[in-house]
Amino acid sequence: MGRFNNIVEEEMVKTATMAVRGGRRKAVAIEIMSWMIVSKTGESVVESIDKHSIMRRTGLPARDLRVLDPALSSPSSIVGREKSIVVNLEHIKAIIMSNEVLLINLSSPFFIRFLQDLQKRVPCNIQTSISVADGVEGDPEKKPLLEETSQIGDDSPKNAWEGSFVDGAPVVAAETNRKPLPFEFRALESCIESACTCLESETKRLEKEAYPALDELTSRISTLNLERVRQIKNRLVALSGRVQKVADQLEHLLDDDNDMAEMYLSQKSDAHLMDQTPIKEGCNSPFDEYIYQGDEPVQEKSYESKPNVEELEMLLEAYFAQINGILQKLSSLSEYVDDTEDYINIMLDDKRNQLLQVSVIFNTITMIINAGIVVVGLFGMNIHIDLFDGQPRQFWATTVGTVVSCLLLFLVSIWWGKKKYLLSE
Repeated sequence: MGRFNNIVEEEMVKTATMAVRGGRRKAVAIEIMSWMIVSKTGESVVESIDKHSIMRRTGLPARDLRVLDPALSSPSSIVGREKSIVVNLEHIKAIIMSNEVLLINLSSPFFIRFLQDLQKRVPCNIQTSISVADGVEGDPEKKPLLEETSQIGDDSPKNAWEGSFVDGAPVVAAETNRKPLPFEFRALESCIESACTCLESETKRLEKEAYPALDELTSRISTLNLERVRQIKNRLVALSGRVQKVADQLEHLLDDDNDMAEMYLSQKSDAHLMDQTPIKEGCNSPFDEYIYQGDEPVQEKSYESKPNVEELEMLLEAYFAQINGILQKLSSLSEYVDDTEDYINIMLDDKRNQLLQVSVIFNTITMIINAGIVVVGLFGMNIHIDLFDGQPRQFWATTVGTVVSCLLLFLVSIWWGKKKYLLSE
């Protein structure tokens, strides 16, 4: 695998060829991209293939290849076609066929990890502890035991082998009906798992940064803390949108059995029906069966067309549950951010109310002082009154009376403001 990590190739090389039509030269651009091709055996080869060769090789139209273009921003999608499955999930841009997987070669660490996992997973290795067929082959004494147990109903496969001994050794039940996943499903599972792993790792990293930053903001409101929370919220919104797109795509596939049936590439290849309607296992054509009694036909039963996609459905449901778990984590983090914002707004509103109360008090004090200034201004006028001819105690009495009156007026204003709930207690 180390030789692939050291491969450095250009992702897109554009060459132009000149064609002369009707005496005019036209430039035709052929896009050549670097593709990583993984076969059924897990072997990988890097090839530079142009767009038209890919279309002929996979049977895909040009619009499906545009979804895989790294230069374009396309939403997450998993689309089943006649000969291939187009996967566009996060860092994975792949075309899955019945015998190989074509990947756009990238230098992302997640892509390298995904490629290693894909090479380990696509080879079909069937591991069973004991094979029933091998256990009875060549031993005529054990064949009657196998025939006897095969006649027992399928409702109790465990009891069929329970308590059975051959030559003093217990016979262990083997999952003879279990078959490995087709190549395209193993590759598809690796793609979805890698995308889920990438999203989950980013979610954990975001949680690790977000919760301490939010707690610090609640303890100390500052411009720096507010900027950190703003950046975290932007990342949260972007990540939630990406996860939601993957969840919507999986949910869309689970809701449409026909779309899932299109992804059974091995069945369609084995049945040689690539140019016909795709095979849907367990599908019965909608028609009415008639039984003739005498000369009149009698309708017996009507069947509905319903493809059997249980195998792929269980695979997608498992990763759909995982994506929902990631969405739940992001939803909890989003609620925590909203609660922190509400708490900050409450604190700011409280500070604002305190400032308003202080402003009311100072305005009241200013009004009362202005009333005292009016009294001082009256006595400062250049006119003669009898008070000027009195004793000094009259001056001090007037001064003290003015100050006391101002204080009483201030106290009465504060009491009235609290009574009218204009000031807090």
